[in-house]
Amino acid sequence: MGIAFIQDKLEIKFLILYIAARLTEPVDGAALQDMTMCDDGIDYFDYAECLNDLVRTEHLRVTEDGRYVITDKGRKNSGICESSLPYSVRQLSDRHIAAYNKEALRRQQVQSHVTQRENGTYTVTLKLRDDVDSLMELELMVADKESGQALAERFQREPEKVYGQIIGLLCRK
Repeated sequence: MGIAFIQDKLEIKFLILYIAARLTEPVDGAALQDMTMCDDGIDYFDYAECLNDLVRTEHLRVTEDGRYVITDKGRKNSGICESSLPYSVRQLSDRHIAAYNKEALRRQQVQSHVTQRENGTYTVTLKLRDDVDSLMELELMVADKESGQALAERFQREPEKVYGQIIGLLCRK
């Protein structure tokens, strides 16, 4: 068992707000829980109670798709209270937050989805963006949903390679 730096529910609330204030997109409950449970002084039941309290007091709000996002009230209070968190907890949280934000950026830059057409076939849409603009948007028709999902998953794994190969083929003389 490690050392617990978080001592009470108020500090758990500060930590949740600290994390939520630094995320670049709304976060689902599981990811927020993973980032928050970084100290041996936090147990799941206290975390869940604190999260619900923060929603009830309008420090956090729940989006239509069930994700959590910090409110202006929460951001203001987080800024006031963040220095109350132990430095080692903030450092560990910052590493978790940076990893989450890196994944969030990747989700924004690389997108794929499969939609059914009226005739029973499917369209696979593959999108690749950089920090500024769209690099590629490609729509492909496939016969069945499984094929479309396989293409979408492969694109998610190596979008830069797919983009490079398309550009290479189109630039060939």
